[in-house]
Amino acid sequence: MTEGTTTPQSPAHKAPAGVDPYPPINGVDAGQETRPPKPKPHTGHDQPLRILIACDSASLRFGGEAALPLHYFRFLLGQGVYCRLVVHERCREELTELFPDAQDRIDYIKNTRLARFIWRCRKAIPGRLGHFTFGLLLRIITQLKQRKRVINSIKQHKIDLVHQPTPVSPREPSALFGLGVPLVIGPMNGGMDYPEPFRQMQTKAVDLGMWGGRLFSNMLNRLIPGKRQAQTLLVANQRTNLALPSCLRGQVYELVENGVDLSVWRSPQRPDDIDDPDRPARFTYLGRLVDWKAVNHLLEAFERVVKQAPAVLEIIGDGEDRPALEAQAKALDLPDSCAVRFTGWLTQDQCAARLAYADALVLPSLLECGGAVVLEAMAMGLPVIATRWGGPVDYLDETCGFLIEPSSRVDYVKGMADAMVTLAESPPLRKQLGQAGRDKVAEHFDWDTKGRVMLDIYKDSYLRYHARSQATH
Repeated sequence: MTEGTTTPQSPAHKAPAGVDPYPPINGVDAGQETRPPKPKPHTGHDQPLRILIACDSASLRFGGEAALPLHYFRFLLGQGVYCRLVVHERCREELTELFPDAQDRIDYIKNTRLARFIWRCRKAIPGRLGHFTFGLLLRIITQLKQRKRVINSIKQHKIDLVHQPTPVSPREPSALFGLGVPLVIGPMNGGMDYPEPFRQMQTKAVDLGMWGGRLFSNMLNRLIPGKRQAQTLLVANQRTNLALPSCLRGQVYELVENGVDLSVWRSPQRPDDIDDPDRPARFTYLGRLVDWKAVNHLLEAFERVVKQAPAVLEIIGDGEDRPALEAQAKALDLPDSCAVRFTGWLTQDQCAARLAYADALVLPSLLECGGAVVLEAMAMGLPVIATRWGGPVDYLDETCGFLIEPSSRVDYVKGMADAMVTLAESPPLRKQLGQAGRDKVAEHFDWDTKGRVMLDIYKDSYLRYHARSQATH
């Protein structure tokens, strides 16, 4: 059983006046124990903790969860904390460019013939089924190889604590067991399926394959006991907490998975015509072009929008669905002034530059565990339209955007179109929602704020680990 699920000491969890900010969790009134205690002076370890971050990838170029370890590593280096990174060699070029003076702190895991063969098998099975089958096998093999490097590094560099930020899936096993130091895993985010009205987007074969993959994962968590032995497990929300394997011994805290680098995603100088009510409203989608992102529904909604208000839509990103989506956009009955533009893949800096010209971000995804792009757009001062399902619900509310219920395909497309029309017709509302989102991100979700919370979690985990060790001897 878990020791309990609590909420870390972070301003991200403030509640409005009159509302209990720490409601009962799992039916237990946790009271003040919903926050990790502030670490007390520890006479046996007066020096700052020495931290090792272990992950498969640490990369801004790869995007998604691969960016998380990189942000933690960069924060710790910036704080003068002794930290090391164990990561796959596929990230060497980028990490050498980003951290030229810290290469002696990075251990690269080399690729193998077996790993390359499994990767080819993984590429032959697209989508979630490939991720939960050959992808899972590949990640486990990488972790087992990584474990040896981590144990050696603990001994050689006198590491006090290991943090494993990825994989973020709550079901996947961790091979970092028997380390002799406390292990912190997460924040994890997952346990998702499609909304019920959209379940047909996933075939029966994929359903069966994923069911088998999840069953396999539960068995592996007993054979590979990293998560069961971890001192602290971080979850983004209660949905993820419910997806964790059973028989955990560590403390479970709730902490949102994503953050924002405000040095990249900053409110820019807006174009001169940004408040001109006569120009078309500029909507932007940013993300991969795959089926579960539901960009086809966005195009259906946009066709409705332009019949009521002048608007343009920029789609930034690439993926296997791009040819079909371009064909769908070309077939739409659009006025000449209302265009759909496919920009393709861009770097983070280029994406931020494009968002400077946008009036709102639209994320129609139906299977979005995280949704970092929501926070990035909010940081740019943009209102956001997203699905009331999964990750966006952790960040977005009516003060800074619109959450659309995925109650049915017809209602979902209509709701998205209505929200876009509302924003297209009201520049003052766009400015109001955008500023509220920017303020929310700056106060709660920037990486410096998350990093400081994580430092407290590290210290708390270290003290609990050694208190338990002393109690058993």
